[in-house]
Amino acid sequence: LEQMQQGTLMRKVKSKSWKKQRFFKLQDDCMTIWYQSKRTGKTEQASPPSAPVSISDVETVREGHQSEVLQSLAEEFPPERCFTIVFYGRRGNLDLIAGSAEEAQCWVQGLRQLIEPRSFPLTFALISLTWIRDWFQKADKNKDGRMNFKEVQRLLKMMNVDMNEDHALRLFQDADKSESGTLEGEEFVLFYKALTQREEVLSLFQEFSEDGKKLTLLELVDFLRQEQLEDEGTEEMAMELIDKYEPSETARVRHVLSADGFLMYLCSPEHNTYLIEDQLRGQSSIEGYIRALKRGCRCLEVDCWDGPNGEPMVYHGHTFTSKIPFREVVSTLGKYAFKASDYPVILSLENHCSMEQQEVLAQQLKDILGEQLLTTTIDGHVPSHLPSPEELKHKSLLKGKKIGRLEDTLDGPGDEVPDVSDDDNGAEAEEERRRAKKDKETLAQALSDCVIYCKNVSFRGFQEARSHSRPSEISSLSEAKARKLIRDAGNEFVRHNAWQLTRIYPSGMRTDSSNYSPQEMWNAGCQIVALNFQTAGTEMDLCDGLFSQNGCCGYVLKPPFMRDEETLFNPSDPSSREGPGPITLTIQVISGQQLPKVANSKDGAIIDPLVRVEIHGVPADQAHQETKYIENNGFNPRWDETLQFQLHVPELALVRFVVEDYDKTSRNDFVGQFTLAFANIKPGYRHIHLLSKDGTSIPPSSLFVHIRITE
Repeated sequence: LEQMQQGTLMRKVKSKSWKKQRFFKLQDDCMTIWYQSKRTGKTEQASPPSAPVSISDVETVREGHQSEVLQSLAEEFPPERCFTIVFYGRRGNLDLIAGSAEEAQCWVQGLRQLIEPRSFPLTFALISLTWIRDWFQKADKNKDGRMNFKEVQRLLKMMNVDMNEDHALRLFQDADKSESGTLEGEEFVLFYKALTQREEVLSLFQEFSEDGKKLTLLELVDFLRQEQLEDEGTEEMAMELIDKYEPSETARVRHVLSADGFLMYLCSPEHNTYLIEDQLRGQSSIEGYIRALKRGCRCLEVDCWDGPNGEPMVYHGHTFTSKIPFREVVSTLGKYAFKASDYPVILSLENHCSMEQQEVLAQQLKDILGEQLLTTTIDGHVPSHLPSPEELKHKSLLKGKKIGRLEDTLDGPGDEVPDVSDDDNGAEAEEERRRAKKDKETLAQALSDCVIYCKNVSFRGFQEARSHSRPSEISSLSEAKARKLIRDAGNEFVRHNAWQLTRIYPSGMRTDSSNYSPQEMWNAGCQIVALNFQTAGTEMDLCDGLFSQNGCCGYVLKPPFMRDEETLFNPSDPSSREGPGPITLTIQVISGQQLPKVANSKDGAIIDPLVRVEIHGVPADQAHQETKYIENNGFNPRWDETLQFQLHVPELALVRFVVEDYDKTSRNDFVGQFTLAFANIKPGYRHIHLLSKDGTSIPPSSLFVHIRITE
């Protein structure tokens, strides 16, 4: 970055013939790049692309000849000197050729570093006042020393300061002491400070800082140990934090952290180890599959029916209105299955096709997915247990009916109905023969052969399942059936799920695509709990929360007491879990930052926010508590309230933070939420970055909390 701040001479390329030397320089704020023509030393004031490049507008950096223009120059300039800066939105790419491979690498790596931490709103960068004044002068186009609200908004965007327009306008009006509708230099400084200052963080900073102006390395180490409960390598960690978050060069050199740096650290992704894909806003049904896969979903239900011209079709949902060719769904699976995760995807086939079109289904799966489709066990032998997701990376598994047993597929298909081994008694052998014969009449062999580890079998009770235990079989149960089993035989259900897969699906009565609570199914160890991904709400929040652990890979290991086939655990009796006693979770809800307005609020009223913390887990742990509401303040409400919870089975608990707009006459309105697994909670002072109803982020909205966990 320092090399970039000193500036580099590079060629800017627009076409094969237009390639001109320009001097590129990263500004001290590390948020913009200015460039000027070599000749005059003047900053280019020409057309928009030569406006300063704001780091917040950069989407990605591509190395080598990755644009048409650079490809056309491939003979002239080697790829290691070329790179392309790609912007969000409509702005054209910037193609550059550096003087050497080292210089190109310096800019490529530097830019990537700068766009990485984008996830923390730089609202909080309380950089020195001189820096703010410099910006003001740069943006004051007509040099009259004043700026109206539109210009101020543009300036904040250039400064990479996230803001909520309503809050910004109110603060603008407060800072406009002269009531001229514009801000002068000093008024702007006041406005900027008001927009970004955080009293509660400042007082925390002063608690640990002897002179109230900086944290020395040792003071920062004290904070990390006492408050954040970090106990290993804290000195190195403190050094790294200063290097990473301290905006002032002089402070960095002296290994101290200013209040600005402290705030940037507290708002950084170090605390917020989650990433959620922006959801595509599409209408076609194929979009639903793409969105679910990009969100990390690992099991898709595909409802197949005979279509015209011998092409099987997929009906989407209960409506039977939108239908798409099966081949399109499979191509989508091929393209998007492993975008969010490398781990296996299961295609749950609801097959209503004729024999002829089943042959087409099998052919399309093989042709389109190729190697990606699993067509035999990983070692060619009959499994005594299921392989781990690690062994099935980048594979798609078909779940569906199968003729006979897995053994028969491995021995090669024969016409005879499978033989039954001697240890089965006669009646059962007969039953198995009868079933295989019936399946042969309705199921195409080619499609049956694609089913390896997920053969659908009807659930006929835990005893029967146990006596015919086959790890490659899976039963699907409706939510109502599963609830009854949990109620009547909780422990047996947990044991069953220790050696066999169970899939739960929403009741057919839910024609509105609503969801049931997945938590009670997870409490019993059910592995595949199907939800309507397109329906936002608490249930999908819990799903995102549970699977945000383990790197969002779509698979989470069950706790040890649910993987033991002899376990005594029963979700309705927490004392059945072996291990330490209950845990106390104490959450101090301190403050909120720039909460969004409620979507359908009348006349853009300011919200009266309250925070509710919910625990979702075994029945004994289900609980929620809320703070009082703060009147008319969505900008920086302070609650300073402490909520406390007892958790008997913390391994299964999820914690959901919800912000609502209090309404005394009707239901409170939803403002934002964030859900995470208890196992992922870090103690100490943390910012919780809120998500909207559909799981997308809404920067810079956050909650500032302090968390303690005690046994």
